Amino acid sequence: MKLTDLIVSPKSFGDKLWLVDVSPAYEYKDGKRTDTVLGYRYSVALPEKGLDKVDVRIDGQQQAEAPNGYVEVRFDNMEVFIYWSKGDYHVGAKATGIHIVNPKP
Repeated sequence: MKLTDLIVSPKSFGDKLWLVDVSPAYEYKDGKRTDTVLGYRYSVALPEKGLDKVDVRIDGQQQAEAPNGYVEVRFDNMEVFIYWSKGDYHVGAKATGIHIVNPKP
């Protein structure tokens, strides 16, 4: 079994996820980035894990704006995975939706 075949639980991130940035997720062809935006990457800090950061990709339209500072969020149908890039293993995630916890009126 390969390490990349393991299924990792989103509970590994802790109970709180803080959205800190949003950036486009581009399509790649033959290892090169195209101008086609497939979705967005939502960078979240993990306060229960020493503020480590993980990008969660959601395909389609942008669902949240980058906050000024951070805002607590939750994700729909989040899947966590391990991938190999630039000579090292990394943790990534994908989801189908993002929601702000306790939005300000």
